[in-house]
Amino acid sequence: MTDEHEHYEAVVVGAGPGGAAAAATLARNGVETVVLERGVDAGSKNVTGGLIYAEESAPYTIDGLLPGFREHASERPVTDYYIHNIAGERVKTFDITRGHERDTEWADAVLRRKMDSWMAERVHELTRETGGGLLTGVKVNGLLREDSEGRVRPSDASSGEQSDPRDGEIVGVTCEELDPIEADFIVAADGVNSELARAAGLMDWEEPEEWFQGVKAVVDMPGDAINERFGIDDDEGEAHLFSGDLYDGVRGGGFLYTNESSLCIGNVFHLDSIVAEEAEVQDLLDALLTHPLLAQWLGEEYNEREYSAKLVPDSKKAANPSPHEGRLVLVGDAGGQMQAQGPIIKGMNHAVTAGALAAEAFVEARSRGKPNTAGERYEQRLHDEGVMAKLRPMRYEIASAAGENDITTNLAERLLDSPLGRAGVRAADTAGLLGQAYGSPYLATMMPDTKTPYVTLPTIIAEELGTRVADDTTIEPPSLGERIGELTYDTDVGNPHIVLEDDSVEASGAAVTACPVSAEGFGGGCYREETVQSNGDEERVVSLDTQPCVECGTCAIVADTQWEHPRGGKGVEFREG
Repeated sequence: MTDEHEHYEAVVVGAGPGGAAAAATLARNGVETVVLERGVDAGSKNVTGGLIYAEESAPYTIDGLLPGFREHASERPVTDYYIHNIAGERVKTFDITRGHERDTEWADAVLRRKMDSWMAERVHELTRETGGGLLTGVKVNGLLREDSEGRVRPSDASSGEQSDPRDGEIVGVTCEELDPIEADFIVAADGVNSELARAAGLMDWEEPEEWFQGVKAVVDMPGDAINERFGIDDDEGEAHLFSGDLYDGVRGGGFLYTNESSLCIGNVFHLDSIVAEEAEVQDLLDALLTHPLLAQWLGEEYNEREYSAKLVPDSKKAANPSPHEGRLVLVGDAGGQMQAQGPIIKGMNHAVTAGALAAEAFVEARSRGKPNTAGERYEQRLHDEGVMAKLRPMRYEIASAAGENDITTNLAERLLDSPLGRAGVRAADTAGLLGQAYGSPYLATMMPDTKTPYVTLPTIIAEELGTRVADDTTIEPPSLGERIGELTYDTDVGNPHIVLEDDSVEASGAAVTACPVSAEGFGGGCYREETVQSNGDEERVVSLDTQPCVECGTCAIVADTQWEHPRGGKGVEFREG
């Protein structure tokens, strides 16, 4: 170690569930730990759908690590779970609560600003006792490496190049607002757009099919109105999923979760499908909000508290089976640890488990005098505790090899839409098999990433078995401009965090529709398409304005850009999250 940099035993980057779990576990074991959070407050940069689970099979739960969590940091417990198949105004609903409760100790709806802020206070108290603490408004932008001759220098992800092991041993992190910090152990819990994971060569943004995009509205609703409209009590809550033809063939679906005094309503779609269909993602959200099915819950008055979006890793393809290099470990979204398999949507609980397991691995490695083996021990624990088996199920690997190709998909589509296939759907429902299938975690982990389970089958189920929803909707969702205008920004003037490297429509045009704050013909978003004159010829190009960016990272994958987070405390600030 050098004398010129401050040193801690452990540095945790990010104060979300994974970072909080890691920091709390480290501090309780006497490890000097500092936590660095990019937002002005923990949770101000984070978005979830969202439900947090406590699994019976998990070695750690958030309320076990931070007692009082459910009383102070969450919204409502989820006690009922439904999935709605939609074809036009016809809807067929299945109660899948039984399947949802399998391996579930509890599940609560949460909002990230409230949840993360509460966790951060507890973590700060714990880490201060070991000589560390939690600092907000600090952007960690890269890794500190020491070469074979003892020279220490930074390496970051801004170039987009993969790390080379010959670059040297990781010994710390670099920050925008602070001098570099050296550490014996580094936990990257900095989210799906992790600078550290990319700087270490453990994550790339090359394949759109490895990612989902989530777009959400937090809708204001008094608690007594929620109770009345959903038929629940204060200590009850509901989760609803939506699929079918209301999304114009885009692979994915919608969700609705009840909070204490609001609803979370949104969609999660495969990013490659959004690009292929040239879908306007805010229009897909409005299609759900204005569907007659939701009229019974939304009523006549609609007040949208906040519009937000985030990128979501598809763990089946993006979860890193060996999420570490040297002293660095990845937890949560930074390691691709987001499980989205049919109606199974779990991420924060896996981040909690991973964070605690990573800390546990370091404590054991340190006690044995071999702190540099913490990464290998962490990887082994992820496998031993069954975390990787949930994130990357072998059943999916087998099923996808057979089911995710054009020949199989076309055959399945033709069969389902035939008289024989439709008769089979009716017979399966009469025998109770459809409800069992939707509630089966086993089948969910085998579901292929094709339009058949997301669009075709739900549509046919609704057409054959559904009833017409007669409620008329009267709400008018805000325009995209109004949604952006309601968000809070601290623009980092003169320091754009995204650079458009190729402005041609061929290279970057997909961002115009895929970006959740952009749209065709909308001049107030991040990306817009325009025609310019060049040497007497017309050329279609894309222009970029980062001011309204919600930092989801979508454009980093679908456009030719250099992408990084804004500096600490800058950019968008979510009030709900």
